[in-house]
Amino acid sequence: MLIIRPIQADDFDALYQIAEESGHGFTSLPVNAELLHHKIARAEASFRKQVEKPFDEGYLMVLEDTDTCKVVGTCAIEAAVGMVDAFYHYRLGTEVYHSAQIDVRNEVETLTLCHDYTGAAELCTLFLREGYRKGYNGRMLSRSRFLFLAQHPERFGETVIAEMRGVSDANGNSPFYDWLQKHFLGIDFVQADYLSGLGKKAFMAEMMPRNPVYVCLLPEAAQKVIGEVHTNTRPAISLLQAEGFRCRGYVDIFDGGPTVECRLEDIRAVRHSRLVKVEIGEMPASKDQYIISNTGLANYRATSAYLAVEEHAEQVILSPALAEALLVAQGDHIRILPM
Repeated sequence: MLIIRPIQADDFDALYQIAEESGHGFTSLPVNAELLHHKIARAEASFRKQVEKPFDEGYLMVLEDTDTCKVVGTCAIEAAVGMVDAFYHYRLGTEVYHSAQIDVRNEVETLTLCHDYTGAAELCTLFLREGYRKGYNGRMLSRSRFLFLAQHPERFGETVIAEMRGVSDANGNSPFYDWLQKHFLGIDFVQADYLSGLGKKAFMAEMMPRNPVYVCLLPEAAQKVIGEVHTNTRPAISLLQAEGFRCRGYVDIFDGGPTVECRLEDIRAVRHSRLVKVEIGEMPASKDQYIISNTGLANYRATSAYLAVEEHAEQVILSPALAEALLVAQGDHIRILPM
């Protein structure tokens, strides 16, 4: 059985291996032992913390194959970005130049450095190991976070965002970043991305262009990838778009990948998930697959299963094994969402 649960200290080796496998551009898991230990400790504290207003909590979870006791994936939600470290984006805009005298009108796209998403919740750190990228595993891992958001909305910003990985090659070279490296930062994409993942972002404020950048003055290769996603990221953005996420003109400052957003209460899965009461027994046969979670925090668990649930039913039958995996008992509530 595949179970999603909060990360814990003894998951460090698995997390480090996933960080190595995730490759360039996966900023939220840099290959750095000290930082990964800190991420685990921060997540453990966040799941235990009493929260009145979201601040700098981070909810990092792992996908465990209980048959092998191996961690095979990760997913996470940041409660409110930019509250401690600056959270940078480029905002796409338009400047209009018009002269009645010469009868010429031009519209020019610009990129302006901003902190507009400060306080938003962020979906991040979604990774599934190669042998498990099949069936609905990736969909379950990604969408399970919406059940957590639906159950604990007070712990998150009202807007939820996700930064989509932009275009880069197998060696980590980004067409969008090349001009930035040449004229401003002076360090390569992999190093800049790594420093950002470590939270060492002072160089951005010191070296990034302070004035709007005219897109038409960038190299053609850089212009073409603004707002485009990495090939491996296309399934992820399609899933989020189906949930109601849209790009509102914000892109990553390093690779130009789009950031998508949606109000928490408007996310399709948040609206469509519901609570039902657990009855333990023999599960009826069903062709309908659901994502299921308990309602806990530090003991949060989620998985998927075929459930026989009527549209307006207030309870559902779980097998003893499934109930045990979800840490629920007779009469407890679970949250369910059609796959």
